[in-house]
Amino acid sequence: MVEESLFGETVNCEEAVHQLYHYLDGELTEERRQKISEHLTFCGPCCGAMEFEAELRVVIANRCKDHVPEELMERIARAIDEEQRQHDGDH
Repeated sequence: MVEESLFGETVNCEEAVHQLYHYLDGELTEERRQKISEHLTFCGPCCGAMEFEAELRVVIANRCKDHVPEELMERIARAIDEEQRQHDGDH
């Protein structure tokens, strides 16, 4: 038996967890996102998994911030500008 939700058929835990990264990355259609969101609202274990993954992403993002020297950023910007000028000159 397939349960119905406000957005049609519901998703089960396996589907929700399988699409969790796509959900967190905003890569799902609005309809699919709503179905996963509805499942997460009513399923404690899946909601916990989503919250863990979301928090883990924040921790990793905060820990992986390296300071890039201003001089290096300027050199890269100049190199990109030069490459763009050369590319534009070819056409």
